[in-house]
Amino acid sequence: MWVLVFFDLPTETVKERKAATRFRKNLLDDGFGMFQFSIYSRFCPSRENAAVHIKRTKNALPKKGKVCIMQITDKQFGMMELFNCQREIEPEPPSQQLELF
Repeated sequence: MWVLVFFDLPTETVKERKAATRFRKNLLDDGFGMFQFSIYSRFCPSRENAAVHIKRTKNALPKKGKVCIMQITDKQFGMMELFNCQREIEPEPPSQQLELF
């Protein structure tokens, strides 16, 4: 299970920039990684774990701006096609993988 957080936050005033920085730092502290500038992703081994991180993200929402939280399965994430300079690249594997015996 992957949790993706998309956001578009205002940064015109010092207060807005601080709120945007705080939100971004909260995502990083909660184990999210930057996928693109305003897109952060996190692998979660279960729906219950994803719910915990979604709740934390909701608790850290800034007062202004748009934020989208999306959950997708590992299979759906693996079907993503990524390109860098017109060259297809492989998505990074999840940092927290479970080993099953």
